[in-house]
Amino acid sequence: MKLIELEAAAEAVLFAAGEAVSLPRIALAIGQDVKTTKGIMGSLMDKYNAQKRGIELIEVADSYQLRTNAKYYDAVRMLLQNPQKKSLTPPLMETLAIIAYRQPVTKPQIEEIRGVDAAFAVNRLVELGLVCEKGRDNAPGKPILFGTTDDFLKHFGFSALAGLPSLPETDEQLRLEAENEADEILP
Repeated sequence: MKLIELEAAAEAVLFAAGEAVSLPRIALAIGQDVKTTKGIMGSLMDKYNAQKRGIELIEVADSYQLRTNAKYYDAVRMLLQNPQKKSLTPPLMETLAIIAYRQPVTKPQIEEIRGVDAAFAVNRLVELGLVCEKGRDNAPGKPILFGTTDDFLKHFGFSALAGLPSLPETDEQLRLEAENEADEILP
C-alpha cells in the first residue's frame, strides 16, 4: 500500500474506535510493523497540523486519538446543547397518528379521541418539528389547527400523506381486524 492509503487506513481505524488506540493495535489493523506505523502516524499528525482542520490527531501515552480541535469546542458545544433527538413515546406516536390522519385537527379534538390531555404531546411534537400550526378553527375560542410537516414525512419515509396506510372505513371492519389479530395471538 502507498503511504496515503496507509494513512487513510489508520485514520479510519481511529475514527471507528472513537477513543485512543495503542500503536501496536493500529499497526496490527493496518498490517504494518510498529516502527513503520509510528512513521505513518507522525506523517498523518503533520498533515492535520498543517491543514488546521476541525479535527486533530494527538498522541497520548503511545496511543493515538482523533479529537475535536480545541478552537472549535464552542461550535460543538452549541450542537450538543441543542440535540435534535426524535424519540417518540407511545403517547406521542398515538397523538401523531391522530394528527396525521385527521389533519387539520385541534387539541380538543385530539383529546376527545385519546381521552386524555394532549397539551404535552402536541407541544413536544411541535418541538420535534413533526407537527406545526396550520391555522385556526372557526369554533369558539378559535383553537389552533395542527397538521404534520415535511419532517414528519421524511422521518417516516413517506413522499406524501397519501402514502400513509389506509384505515378501516367502518366500525365493523375495525372489529373484524381486531378479532383476526386476537385469533393470531391467542391459542
